This record gives sequence, C-alpha cells and structure tokens, in this order.
Amino acid sequence: MKTTLFLFLILCGSNYHAQRILLLHGTAHIGNGNVVESAAIGIVKDRIIFVKNSLTQTYKEQDWDTIINCNGQHFYPGLVSANNTLGLTEIDAVRATRDFDDVGDWNPHVRSLTAFNVESKVVETVRTNGVLLVQATPRGGWISGSSSIMKLSGWNWEDATVVAVDGIHLNWPSHKESYLKDKQQIYSFFEIAKSAAFDRREKLSDLRIEAMKACFTGTKRVYIHAQTIQQIIDIIDFASEMKLAYPVIVGGYDAYLVGAKLRDAHIPVMLSRVHSLPERDDEPTDLPYRLPSLLKAQGIQFCIQNEGDMQAMNTRNLPFQAGTTMAYGLSEEEALQAIALSVCQIMGIEKDYGTLEAGKKATMFVSKGPALEMKTNDLTTILVDGKFVSTRNFQEELYLKFRKKYQSDAGLK
Repeated sequence: MKTTLFLFLILCGSNYHAQRILLLHGTAHIGNGNVVESAAIGIVKDRIIFVKNSLTQTYKEQDWDTIINCNGQHFYPGLVSANNTLGLTEIDAVRATRDFDDVGDWNPHVRSLTAFNVESKVVETVRTNGVLLVQATPRGGWISGSSSIMKLSGWNWEDATVVAVDGIHLNWPSHKESYLKDKQQIYSFFEIAKSAAFDRREKLSDLRIEAMKACFTGTKRVYIHAQTIQQIIDIIDFASEMKLAYPVIVGGYDAYLVGAKLRDAHIPVMLSRVHSLPERDDEPTDLPYRLPSLLKAQGIQFCIQNEGDMQAMNTRNLPFQAGTTMAYGLSEEEALQAIALSVCQIMGIEKDYGTLEAGKKATMFVSKGPALEMKTNDLTTILVDGKFVSTRNFQEELYLKFRKKYQSDAGLK
C-alpha cells in the first residue's frame, strides 16, 4: 500500500514529503570512494540516518512511511554543477531570458540567487539526469558578482537556496597588450578591499567594498577564472599577497603544468569542460579528457565543471563528462567524486551534501544502472532534502504524448 501510494504520487509529479523513508537492496555509491553492495538507506525528514548492508539490517514495516525495494539499482548522492548559468538563462539566443550579466565591471555586491528561476524547463531536464545542485554564477566584467548555491527543486528562489552568497567571481586578464595594466587594476581594488576588511570603523557606504570583506575575514570564496600557465602562476602570487582565505581557480587548463605550486599553495581547481578540443595545435587530442587524472596524480584538489557554449542545457551531460574520465585514468568512484563530494568541498558545503552518509541531507537519486554511463543513466527516484521529486521532464512527457497518439493511429489502420 505504501509503495503504491508512493508510485502514484511520483507519477503525478507531486513533491511528496514522507517523514521516514527506507530504500533497500541497491548498490550505494557513497561518493567518497566507498561502495556498499545491497545497501539499505534510512531517511528521517530531510536527513540520512544510516547507510548499511541491507542483508544485515532488520526493520519493522510500521516504522517507515515509505519502503522502496530498489533491487539491482544504484544509489548516488546528488550531482553538483559548479560555475554555471543554469537557472539564470533559458534560451541563449533570446536576450530577455539571459539574467547573468549585470552592468559594470566591479560587481561583488550583485547576487545571483534572486534571478534564479526554479520553474526553468532547462532545470527540469538537467535534474532528471541526476544533477540536483548548481552554483548559479554570473558572468561579465572584472568581478562578475557573487554566486549562489541552489537546489534544482523548490517553490521559489528562497526555498531553493542552499548558500545565498558563496563567493565572488574574478575574471583574470588575458590580453597580452594590456595585461600588466589590467592586473594592476585588480591589485588596486583588492588592496582597498583588504584594508577595509580589517578596519573596525563603521560600515562603508560603498556596497562593493562591503561585499568583499568576507573574502579576507570570512568563508567567502574568491573564484578566479583563468586558463594559461602565466595566469595561474600570477594568481598563486596574488592569492598569497592578498592573504585570500579561500582562493579557487576556475578553468585551469594549464594547471597540470604547475601542479607542485598549486598543491603547495592549497588552491583547488574547477576544471574546464572535459568534452572539449585541445587549446593548442601541438597538444594531444585527448588532453582535455586526461586533465582530471593528471591533477589527481599530482595531489591537486579538483572538480569537473561545465562552462562553455550552451552550458545550461549541456549540464545534463555532466555525469557523462565524468564518465569519459573513467577511460582516461580515473576510477568510477573517483569520477563520481569529481562531480559530487569534491565540488562540495571546494564550495564549503560538504557537511550537508556530496556523499551518502549519516547526518547529511537526503539529496540523492536512484538509477536503474550506472549513472555515469549514458545508456544506463535512468532515474527511478529523486530526493531533494528528503522530498520526492518527479523523475519526468517535459521532453519525456511530449515523447509519451505523441508515441501514444501514433501508436493509436497505427492500431486503427
């Protein structure tokens, strides 16, 4: 009866919220490198209370609102997409739907969360491939603004917010002709902000400087977007001189060439899109596929992100980008970690998300087969903070609608 009720609610697309949920007999990919065969996952309200072997777990049916037998399926933590305009844009070709690039060059005070669209059709298609959290990130200028970590499910942007402001995004200069001049502008702005951060006087009237203070005295990240070896070396020196609390390099195409410097500086990297071509003519064609394993071998903390053309729509392929790295040096569990736990650690939300462990938020999904493989990624259950979310999207609804019509028409002939 309980399972029947659950299936009814899921098929109807309702956000059903049971208080006590038990998932049984699936392979649990914990997200930290460990795997539990034939696992039982207990969830109370919005938290996981245990992950155990179901063969040794005894339970009473009356103790649970919903019991789901997932025999032969796979349990995964919700995947996380870093550095993405998902939720901030709907159709790239339609300017009115792009809400990620504000006016001005220095916008650390501009937050992305209020522009986040929880009703986005693109969000719906991404969620049904297992991506359940996104770092909604602005673009443009020297400092694009402050990113927000959002759930891909909720009534409104307030309901979907995990972290309202997790960090600012600085675009490091790349033009050779004006490189030194542009770099000096950044140093000047950060010197003013650093001085203000340790000034105990009353708040300044400049909202931009106020928004920068936590980069030096709090947990606010400074995400520095850069690709080349010269940029990365200069960023390492910049982060040290400015005493940034949590610097992160975003892109980092040449990061593997200065691995020792990055490791010693404890600066993590949000790697560029794996499904890309080499940047230079003399590089191996498979270099972008191998970058994660090259960083892994050097002990650099990294994750995989999806910035690039049509990045919001292409986020649905994030698990398959991680899957590609399995053929180029990473194990399956290491590939999963690169789009789950590692992202959460870099963004500072690993206490609640990133793995299937007791005490963490019940943001996870169940797939019929391995989720990093395109042919077997087939979700049967989605939970976001303990709430069931529909596993269907509008594209599947259209497919089923027209399949039914033409099957019916064929039957009449």
